[in-house]
Amino acid sequence: MDRTTDTGTGTGTETGTETGTPHARALKGRIALVAGATRGAGRQMAVQLGALGATVYVTGRTTRDRVSEVGRTTETIEQTAELVTAAGGEGIAVPADHLDPSQVDAVVDRIGADHGRLDVLVDDIWGGEHLIEFGRKAWELDLGKALRMLDLGVRAHLITLRCALPLLVSNRGGLVVEITDGTEESSEPYRGNLAYDLVKYAPIRLARNLGQELAEAGCTAVSLTPGFLRSEWMLDHFGVREDNWRDAVEREPHFAISESPVFVGHAVAALAADEDRHRFNGRSLSSGELAKVYGFTDTDGSAPDAWPYIAAATSGEGEVDAADYRRPH
Repeated sequence: MDRTTDTGTGTGTETGTETGTPHARALKGRIALVAGATRGAGRQMAVQLGALGATVYVTGRTTRDRVSEVGRTTETIEQTAELVTAAGGEGIAVPADHLDPSQVDAVVDRIGADHGRLDVLVDDIWGGEHLIEFGRKAWELDLGKALRMLDLGVRAHLITLRCALPLLVSNRGGLVVEITDGTEESSEPYRGNLAYDLVKYAPIRLARNLGQELAEAGCTAVSLTPGFLRSEWMLDHFGVREDNWRDAVEREPHFAISESPVFVGHAVAALAADEDRHRFNGRSLSSGELAKVYGFTDTDGSAPDAWPYIAAATSGEGEVDAADYRRPH
């Protein structure tokens, strides 16, 4: 059987019916909104949707003219839109603060006016890494930082859903992906900060409950988590680049299981292209789990399955080799 194999470039254009990976133009004509697409997972989810032919509206607060509270000037939504177009789709950058319903309404109104439909909503709003204070007890939290995390990770998600869902449910078959940190199973251990734990469990519950409500409209909702994500922020934190990230493993051994943002980007694109995706409705999913279903890999040809690795490595039951959890399936 003829197949186009994954060259390791991260373009997301491989095909292959044996593994379920989508065809290069599988999303041609589909309209997506990736909320929070300035950098990291959001950027690559938008790019990989574009690589399958989708028109992708990308929103965020950092533009070439304005920098959000995250304080990074090196990534903008305009760059993301250009990467989407370069990958084969159509990227459209729309500045928006998703804590302002009027701004989100304006984004959705534009999509409705341009296309009359919304097929995929990726709810990736966050930008709160700088607010987390691990190790502080509830009575020691900086209340301002804690409440800001709840605004960014819960309130902004609710606003986005309320504004965008009327357009999405106007056509059957729509997909909502709530992005979080951890699966329902892996979320059982405490995350070390009360506010952060609440923020990252909320999308799991949102997706579970949305799954029931959206089913009536023939649509699907899931929550999705990457593993140990090598975002731009994380690479900077460890003082490495994507091409030499393994240099950080000596400092942080668990970084050996890390994955590039392209990996979770492939996961979203594969879900969006799967006509049978409703079988996952309401589920809490991970990039590593979906790689086993769809057969995609990270840019280095591996398939890191971070959450089972982390569970095994922190169990106290002996040495765990990350290589055993990076093998493609």
